[in-house]
Amino acid sequence: MSLRIATFNVENLMNRFDFSGFRNELRQDRTLKLYDIKTEAEYRQIEQARAIAHADDTRQLTALAIADTAADILYLQEVDNLEALHAFEYGYLFKMVGHGYRHKYMIEANDSRGIDVAVMMREETREGQKIEFQRMESHAHLTYGDLDLFDDDIAQTNKATDRIFRRDCLEVDVKVAGLPLTLFVTHFKSMGSPRNGLDGRTATMPVRAAEAKAVRHIIEARFGKGKTASKRWVICGDMNDYQERLLISGDASSGLTFTQSVENNSAVDVFTADGFAENVVRRRDVRDRWTLYHTRGPQERHLCQLDYLLLSPSLAGQNATSIPDIIRAGQPYRTVFPDGQEVARYPRTGWDRPKASDHCPVAMTLAML
Repeated sequence: MSLRIATFNVENLMNRFDFSGFRNELRQDRTLKLYDIKTEAEYRQIEQARAIAHADDTRQLTALAIADTAADILYLQEVDNLEALHAFEYGYLFKMVGHGYRHKYMIEANDSRGIDVAVMMREETREGQKIEFQRMESHAHLTYGDLDLFDDDIAQTNKATDRIFRRDCLEVDVKVAGLPLTLFVTHFKSMGSPRNGLDGRTATMPVRAAEAKAVRHIIEARFGKGKTASKRWVICGDMNDYQERLLISGDASSGLTFTQSVENNSAVDVFTADGFAENVVRRRDVRDRWTLYHTRGPQERHLCQLDYLLLSPSLAGQNATSIPDIIRAGQPYRTVFPDGQEVARYPRTGWDRPKASDHCPVAMTLAML
């Protein structure tokens, strides 16, 4: 008996308008910068028109990417609320997969923009095995002080009473054909821009490392320290950190070069360094593990993995020969692919947008033994 799972950062699945760009230029869409907008009322009117015009193509592409995961259980990041998720499933995803993901779970957490993690699941696997929801628990309330994670590095940007998770660690228990499986859905702190003489990744690393330590603490508290290896669980989501990158140099005319760069440290090391969990995407070829294309112009380009399925040792061992899939057909045409990895894009995909998301879904079929 098998179960197909997937994780996907759907990039701002919102059902409300964001007008903050009128006062904060960093939050303003680039198209609006082309126009001389005098008043906030005028800005709101134009921003509504812009958002609506972009949303339809974008969500068709998002739905196509989800359909291609063929997942029985889907873990999502950057979802506004259940109403947005219901509207997306009914208006877009239903057209791709029919009566699929009838059950949806999420809890409003800590993100300042209101984007949360969510779980969607079918009533049965594609093989006809029953999927039963058992329980759900948010850990968004935990503070650095609660888990003794407050240190000098965290003190640079936070207080001991601040909440650890920028969004949540949503713990969901299910049974698949009567067999238990626990999901820990996450979306860690973003890297952001350089600050205080440090690049954005280095400056925010202590926060992500603390989030990873908190997730590990939650799992060890749930199953017992030293007993986690034998249990069925998956940590899934957008960790906003990488253990390696493919640095890109050159151009289309002279030829592109992809050079592997292994990082000295990563928040993900908290899970993988001692075998606590396995990053199964690393079963793929070293040049074919990326889930995001990053660029700030021709001088700063790389491919990296930000999206993870981290399996418990027991679950990983039972699926030792299974290799996850990365769905890249929703990437915009500006994304640079290593030779041999190019895919046919979904119809109406643009150079930069519309696109399914800036992230790629990661999917895997698990044998449940």
